[in-house]
Amino acid sequence: MESTSKHQSRWLVLAVMCISLFIISIDATVLNLALPSIAADFKATTAELQWVMDAYTLIFASLLITTGALGDRYGRKRLLIIGLALFGIGSLGAALSVSTIMLIAFRALLGLAGAMIMPSTLSILIDVYREGKQRAKAIAIWSSIFSIGAGIGPIIGGLLISAFHWSSVFYLNLPVVVIGILGCVLYVPESKDVRTPKPDFPGVTFSFVGVVSLVYAMILVGERGWSAPMVWISAAIAVVFITGFILWEKHSPNPMLPLEFFKNKNFTGANVSLTISAFAMMGCMYLYSQYFQSIEGFTPIKAALCMLPMTPFVFSSTMLSVRVNRKLGTKITMSIGLILSGLSAFVFSQTAGLHISYWIVLLVLFLNGCGIGFTMSPATSSIMNSLPPNRAGIGSAMNDTTRQLGGALGVAILGALMNSIYRADVSVLAGQSDLTGGVMATISGSVQSAMVAAQGLAPELADLVVKTSRQAFVNGMKEAFLMASIAMVFSAAMAMIILPNKEKQAVLPAIAVEE
Repeated sequence: MESTSKHQSRWLVLAVMCISLFIISIDATVLNLALPSIAADFKATTAELQWVMDAYTLIFASLLITTGALGDRYGRKRLLIIGLALFGIGSLGAALSVSTIMLIAFRALLGLAGAMIMPSTLSILIDVYREGKQRAKAIAIWSSIFSIGAGIGPIIGGLLISAFHWSSVFYLNLPVVVIGILGCVLYVPESKDVRTPKPDFPGVTFSFVGVVSLVYAMILVGERGWSAPMVWISAAIAVVFITGFILWEKHSPNPMLPLEFFKNKNFTGANVSLTISAFAMMGCMYLYSQYFQSIEGFTPIKAALCMLPMTPFVFSSTMLSVRVNRKLGTKITMSIGLILSGLSAFVFSQTAGLHISYWIVLLVLFLNGCGIGFTMSPATSSIMNSLPPNRAGIGSAMNDTTRQLGGALGVAILGALMNSIYRADVSVLAGQSDLTGGVMATISGSVQSAMVAAQGLAPELADLVVKTSRQAFVNGMKEAFLMASIAMVFSAAMAMIILPNKEKQAVLPAIAVEE
């Protein structure tokens, strides 16, 4: 009877962790379909839209390892509840935003909250599920919830934006936060390890400044080009601080990321592949939503329905990946997933245009959904099984950091590539006598801004501006998807080279648990 009760309790914990994870995973992509509406409301440029997306993922990625260590040391349940509360506050502030700057600031707060929530959910599961097969199944469900949340985010956003204002995507978080906090209080046991080193605040500073500077440089490239002095200044700051982080971690008595972890090929190979995979996936998601609305002219709800089929593809392939991984191993399973995702991006890069058959879109979503499912779950298991149980928070944080950092760089770099081509292609309009410098600056800002600018022009010129800007966006997007496909193939090659044929699990003392 006691065994049955404990079994049921574990699944209740898993349900609470999935609810907590779901809101932060959808928040990474829920704004994708709201971008055109935000651009129209706040007259935002492409660079500002990228910051709306990246403010969340940057803060998230930069603080994950620190919050993972804090959870290990002071209590994972405690950190999860604080994170959920902050997520509610950030969601309310974002919903009430009256400017791009205000929205970016509250997106950053949501990133801080997410950094507290995500590593706590996985490390709690690792503590609760200690038997191999049950742990693998729990991780697969956890991973599929994250992938489904990221995939369904635009769909939820589209439904809400069609029925209400774009701010409704943030109000949705509030009741889910309340449910998550109540579930934590009622069902989740506290766990921590007092042997965990103290937080490494110099390491946090080095990594945070380095990562933010790197992403800022990439965004500036798309807006101002490689010749802009601020691009090189920002890139130089990134190099200095990232190098400083590596040197500090080598000599710090309490490193936030012990570099010896990278001697384990399972840990290194899975993290490298996850970073590149997230780079391509999040960068592509950022462009998909704009393509369907601003180029195809779909309403948010129609764009959401177009992307809906990817969700069952992700879930079914994630659950299937557990069996495939058991038979073929992580190296082969992850490589299959990465190749499928790469093929998805390549097909879209070759077929996208001002109008595209939905059968092609369905093929792209099928390949991408299966690719995500076969990549994420095996990679997460590989990372968590490669570290000792008392460092579950660090392992969970690294797993999450690679996703978020890769995603932030994907939005920045692929968005910058698209934007640079877009700006170059629309520059041909500068020869039109009726287009003043101010109007051209608006057109060059983003394809959404070009649509707004066209409304104030003579019909013939407006038609030219609309067609030119849409084609320019498509040209840039196709190059970005081609780069994403190359990145995926490279990631598959890295997985085959780095990952060993057989996994070695770390077996060390169990985590101290408070009942």
